[in-house]
Amino acid sequence: MYLMDDITRDGNPVLHREADTITFPLNETQKQAAHDMMEYLYNSQDEEKGPELGLRAGVGLAAPQVGIGEKMIALLVPNIEDPDSDEEIILEGVMVNPKIISHSVEKVCLREGEGCLSVDDDVSGYVPRYARITITYDDLEGNHFKKRFKGYPAIVLQHEIDHLDGHLYYERINKNDPYSLGEHTYLLGDEF
Repeated sequence: MYLMDDITRDGNPVLHREADTITFPLNETQKQAAHDMMEYLYNSQDEEKGPELGLRAGVGLAAPQVGIGEKMIALLVPNIEDPDSDEEIILEGVMVNPKIISHSVEKVCLREGEGCLSVDDDVSGYVPRYARITITYDDLEGNHFKKRFKGYPAIVLQHEIDHLDGHLYYERINKNDPYSLGEHTYLLGDEF
């Protein structure tokens, strides 16, 4: 089980290099990492276990964030966009070798900005992300998928895929004007 002490912090070289592509079948170490990454997300979002274990809540976790320089991400994305829906979790599971293959012109930002388990300091500002993306990825058995995402799930996916490319969210914040919205960029929930 991963705890906060197991989360790789900013400054570690594994967070600033491109992760390696994973080949199939997965080995036992990779399978265990996938399990432990998901377990962290479940525990971190649990109202009792999270505080008890001293975990910061997370909706996504990339393998480099636990010191593994390979292309694997875990996701447990709650439904924050449609409070009337019975669906509490809208994206759940592990993706291997995820890659963005197309995206919208429009970009979207979270009003409150983004945070990261690997970044202890709060870095304020809007983080522009594509409003809609199409990605390819493999599941843990090596089955290949191509799917489209929009809104909050698309933002989370881009944040985690950035980790696989060696980038952290604050690198996308406009250094001169952190709360500026560029052309074709909107806040999540605003019409575009």
